[in-house]
Amino acid sequence: MKTTLHTLILLLGLSSSIPSINSQDDLDFPPILDSDDIAYFSSTHDIDGLHWALSNVFQRSKRNTNVSQIRYNDLPPILVSRGGGDTYTAQYKLEMDLEQAHYLVNQHLLSPEEEAHFIQHVIHTYEKVLENIPSIEKLERSEGLYPFGKSDYEAGIASVYNKALHLTDFDVIKDEQGNLMPLLNENFDANSIEEEWYSESNRKGIAVIDDILSPLALQRIRQLLYESTVFFQTKMPLKFGGYVGAYIDDGLYDKILLQLAFELNKALPNIMDGHPLKYLWAYKYDSRYTGINTHADQAAVNVNIWLTPEDANLNKDNGGLVVFTAKPPKDWDFDKYNKDTEKVMKEILEPTKFANVTVPYRENRAVIFDSALFHHTDDFEFKEGYENRRINLTILYGDMKMGEGTSENNAANNEL
Repeated sequence: MKTTLHTLILLLGLSSSIPSINSQDDLDFPPILDSDDIAYFSSTHDIDGLHWALSNVFQRSKRNTNVSQIRYNDLPPILVSRGGGDTYTAQYKLEMDLEQAHYLVNQHLLSPEEEAHFIQHVIHTYEKVLENIPSIEKLERSEGLYPFGKSDYEAGIASVYNKALHLTDFDVIKDEQGNLMPLLNENFDANSIEEEWYSESNRKGIAVIDDILSPLALQRIRQLLYESTVFFQTKMPLKFGGYVGAYIDDGLYDKILLQLAFELNKALPNIMDGHPLKYLWAYKYDSRYTGINTHADQAAVNVNIWLTPEDANLNKDNGGLVVFTAKPPKDWDFDKYNKDTEKVMKEILEPTKFANVTVPYRENRAVIFDSALFHHTDDFEFKEGYENRRINLTILYGDMKMGEGTSENNAANNEL
């Protein structure tokens, strides 16, 4: 039977307050945390415990540059399969990595040792490898992915690509007395949000929240996502679009993000009832490509927060999210509803005449919706420049509630 981290903790009687473990012999940590591990800490909103678990697992990841000092785990197949491998890239992904490297140096956010390493090796290596990547038209067989070759490895790509070169440590926000300060805006109105979610005229499980974060929380979380070099995921740009991803189980676990996830869970008790935190990620987009294709997520509640400054968005009428009012039927597996876009369109959405709620992009706006509803990124166009890239933070809670019936009668069951 698979041993999850929360099982280890229960067996060993560890508390969430124990310090980070540095010895390779202290615990046999699994290579990755699953949603059950995350839910174990979420059930009590244990920020310190979850952060401890995530950081200790990640410390032993091949992502880290000090792996020679500790026993480390190879990248789990699930990370590689979702685009987080270290033997391939895409031009847009490496360009984002290079932009981030320049940003960290130019903003003087690195230690002297880090800055010297970035200038002398990281930036030079990225630039050298980018010169080797052919045009995307010549990468059709791999849908736009570029496998590293001999000259790339000679340039040093293995020591810098998809490595945790600069980890952030954004803590919870506290007042002078040491109490947690709310991350949600002081005007956050839980009653009106839940009324919108459950209203008779809605019946879709969708609500829009403007100015969801306090100004300080918005600034800190956005800065975290600018700085942290944990955006390891790349997609096949000719098939899935152009965005990079960072995940809670692969380096994106700063305490402020966990604080936000738990605070939202407490703030909406009716919507979140029985739905602990399950997963969390952030995406950065390249406006030359499309965003995320039509899909549904394996969760009960999806919270999608947009963080890029308002003036970066060149089209105020779109750039957000399209949420359809249909769910996958119970007899569909993950591959059908998450990867087979053509089948979803023809068999599920077309019979409903593509009924949807389209929410335009706004800075600090959140869309909260039933995560089983099919959705995709709306068309978007943002200014060029690292700080102008479209960024969204997604938080998932609970287990998916799929549509009733089978694919033959699912259209009728999704009528409003």
